[in-house]
This record gives sequence, C-alpha cells and structure tokens, in this order.
Amino acid sequence: MNKRKKYKSPKIISHRLNEPEVPYTQPLSAQDVWKMFQDVADRFKETDKQFKEITERFKNNERERSIDDSRWEESKMQFKETDKKLKQLSELFTSQWGKLMESLVEGDLIQLLNARGIKVHRTQQRIESKQPGPAYEFDILAENGLELVFVEVKTTMKTGDVKHFLQKLEKVKTWMPRYKDMTVYGAVAYLRADKNCIQMAENKGLFVIRATGKSASIINSEDFRPKPF
Repeated sequence: MNKRKKYKSPKIISHRLNEPEVPYTQPLSAQDVWKMFQDVADRFKETDKQFKEITERFKNNERERSIDDSRWEESKMQFKETDKKLKQLSELFTSQWGKLMESLVEGDLIQLLNARGIKVHRTQQRIESKQPGPAYEFDILAENGLELVFVEVKTTMKTGDVKHFLQKLEKVKTWMPRYKDMTVYGAVAYLRADKNCIQMAENKGLFVIRATGKSASIINSEDFRPKPF
C-alpha cells in the first residue's frame, strides 16, 4: 500500500516594499541609494529562490498527484502570491537603480556645468506635474535663477529617448510659465548609449553626460555651445 507524502505548504517571507521617504530638498546621496539598491538586490534574490523552490514543488506535486484538491488550490494561491512579490521587488529594483543613476549624475552636475560656463548652484530631482493638466516629469533640474538645465537620465540611452526629451524641452515654458523669462538648456546622461545617439544629442544642442562608476563627465566637444529652448 502506497503512503501519500505529507504535503507542507511552502513558507512565504513577507518583505516591506516601501521606499524610505526623503524630501526632494535633500536628495539621496549616491552612497545612500547604493545601500538601498543592495538591500533590494538581496531581497530580490531571496524571493527569486523561493519562487524557484515553489515552482519545483509544483512540478513534483503535479506529477505525483499526492495532495488533495484543497491543498492544491492553497498551493496555487501561494504560488501566485510569491510571483506577485517577485514582480514588486523587480519594480523596486528598477526604481532604486534609477535613483542611483540620478544621484551619480546630480553629485557632479554643478561642477560639470560650471566648467562649461553655466553657473548653476542648485539642483533638484524628480520635477513633475502636481496639478491638473498635462503630465510631465524631469529627472534632474540645475538652475541659478536665470538659467535652467533639465537632465534626462537613462541607463541605456536610445535615439527615441533623445527625441522624446527634445519634445519635452520645447514645452517647458508652456508647462511651467514661471520659467518663461529664463534660459532653458537640456542634457542627457547615460551609462550606455546606442550607436549614433551621442552625436545626435550633441547636434541637437544637448549636453551629453556619461556616468562612469562613481562619477560623471560631460563628453561634448570643447567648442560645443548648448541650444537654448
């Protein structure tokens, strides 16, 4: 007489997915974001491990049909819940990586722009619409009260990203009338870039910033002059 294997429901570890609240007036340092990034990476690995374990149990149970229908439904629900947590962690992982990139660029931005003749002295991350009307968002803004530099940050920059950013720059003074008397410039920052993308951005009058390791640098030619929008 065959004995049925005792079924044990897999344990699901719950992770708190909320990001720390940090005022925009005090942007996260690259070190802070890197710690957050590593924490999410660790949680991601743990949940991914659990997901694979449950998947394997699913396969075994389906082959052996060793559990009753109620336990099977319970196992399916737990499988879906773990899959949901994995997706949430994946989204948080991507978000933290974006913050890390922005912090790396923002940390050097004032110095880099000052060296190119744009004497900004303040920066801010995540400028977005809060009121009814057109939705917009900019990753970083550097300014001095007379000049503004909006920065688009991408891990991998593509020509489509540059085109979309140029369209947003053309609408800045419409979206934000408080800047109508200021000079607006644009910059794109990246870790990797598609072929011809860098030259296209410079030809369109944008500063081009390459993030490398723990720093960033403007790679436009020495005689480059940014286009005012």
